[in-house]
Amino acid sequence: MSSVLKPHLLLIDALNLIRRIYAVDANQKHHSDEQILKASCSRVAHACSKLLSSTKATHAIAVFDGDKSWRYHFYKDYKHSRAPMPQILKDALVQFKAAIEETGIVVFEPINDEADDIIATLANKASHNNISSVIVSTDKGFLPFLNEHIAVYDYFKKHYLDQDSIKQRFGVEQKKLVEFWAFAGDKTNDIPGVKGIGTKSAQLLVNNYSSVEDALNDDALNASLRKKLTENMDMYVISKQLVSLRTDINLGFSLKQLRLN
Repeated sequence: MSSVLKPHLLLIDALNLIRRIYAVDANQKHHSDEQILKASCSRVAHACSKLLSSTKATHAIAVFDGDKSWRYHFYKDYKHSRAPMPQILKDALVQFKAAIEETGIVVFEPINDEADDIIATLANKASHNNISSVIVSTDKGFLPFLNEHIAVYDYFKKHYLDQDSIKQRFGVEQKKLVEFWAFAGDKTNDIPGVKGIGTKSAQLLVNNYSSVEDALNDDALNASLRKKLTENMDMYVISKQLVSLRTDINLGFSLKQLRLN
């Protein structure tokens, strides 16, 4: 009787991988742009092949970002201070996509959605069906999804993220991350959080209270903290939406279509 391989899904945050590899290669000043792009392309393909073998994936997809996602419409300053992708890299993405496809990995570029929401939707769907997946990204937004079926792997540091490393880095439990970012904001994505509440106060709030209502109902809550929360509740709500990845994106394809040959 042949043993059927248990499905295992590899989810690659494509631009996260490409931009970081390109940034290293772009420092090779004595090379032409063409040489740099060629080198980056083959390094990305090599990374994908290594990931396929190290994760023993049976299914795989590399997801790119679509144009302006719902977050840009929902909050006009979203990612507004982020440096745009270098034009030369933008123009070469077609080559990178081809290089990834040659490894057998399906490439997906949504029209409007961000890769993060697509990947979160796929990982969540797979998890509900007891299928394990590995998300390859350095983006902290995936950390709230870690569970027995969903792993997050940092290709550049060569390690899987776990509950302990999250607690050390953010000072809060993994399940409280979304709440923590809703209070403290996220500078890398220009998500404001609650005005006047920094990392320390945000840690205090999520580590001591089960919800923002719970904090406001506590007579012992520091008066200035109470004032900040009360006056900026709208930004807390907006920030919480922005830092929460969606898991309900309509994908238009099934897991079967991601099977590796």
